[in-house]
Amino acid sequence: MTADISYTTEDIAKLLKISKLTVYDLIKKGDLPAYRVGKQMRVDASDLEAYKARAKSGMVSTSRTDSLEMAPSIPSPGAAPTPKRALVITGQDISLDILAKHIERKVPQSRPLRSYAGSLDSLIAMYRGETDIVSTHLLDGDTGEYNIPYVRKILIGSSYVVINLLSRSAGLYVQQGNPKKLQGWSDLQQKGLRLINREKGAGARVLLDEQLRLHGISYRDMIGYEQEESNHMGVAGKVAIGEGDFGVGIEKAAYMVGGVDFIPLIQERVDLVMLKKPENQEWLKGVVDVLRSEAFHNELRPIQGYDLSQTGRILFET
Repeated sequence: MTADISYTTEDIAKLLKISKLTVYDLIKKGDLPAYRVGKQMRVDASDLEAYKARAKSGMVSTSRTDSLEMAPSIPSPGAAPTPKRALVITGQDISLDILAKHIERKVPQSRPLRSYAGSLDSLIAMYRGETDIVSTHLLDGDTGEYNIPYVRKILIGSSYVVINLLSRSAGLYVQQGNPKKLQGWSDLQQKGLRLINREKGAGARVLLDEQLRLHGISYRDMIGYEQEESNHMGVAGKVAIGEGDFGVGIEKAAYMVGGVDFIPLIQERVDLVMLKKPENQEWLKGVVDVLRSEAFHNELRPIQGYDLSQTGRILFET
């Protein structure tokens, strides 16, 4: 029955013959009701049919497959609709929600949309043309460098810029009092440790896997390596209530959750990646202006664990 059928954003894009960015825009505007199941957005078949009926009757604003939306027209002699471009910002940190708000003010011809995905998945989405601004914090264990080695491998053939968003302290969540006496990555070789892990593609998952590799520790000696949470607070929360001995994440989540201790082990760099295309130049400059603005910095400064000393600095550019 139709009531039992639902579609992913990919399904909707194929059915309506539009881009995924346009689908996200329809959801953002409220034209297409959607809900989240795990990491996926889904749309019920009945809501899709209702949208199509409204579109046929001219009751919804026009969307174009190149991700430009036309604002609902207001009859006015000589007035033309103002085009707005959907900008998909991918990543999970709260700083990206704040960034989206500032972009909406600073770059009036854009409509920021948020997509919540891990660092590696976000870069792959950019390679596929599914996102405009990617947040990433991926450690390359062999070089000790963050992000750029991954960007260079994944965005082959693309022209892009890597600019710093912030730095933050990452390490281990442990139960209060640290009963397992975990002080560094090498301590993870203890047999029988219970882990609360992040999902594949998340920066924290890559950080853990790289440290295990560098220290010659097998994940098979841990309990719960396959037990995944989709965000830092989920990991910290599970450790706090005793479901795990440790997890990997950022300092801010430990303060927000409470009831868990945090062992800082590394200062990780969170960067933004944006493709350099002729059609991107105007909004890209606006994003850089936001990153360097005092207003944006003032909103981030009170957040526990953020280092803004390099925010807005271009780190790599092709």
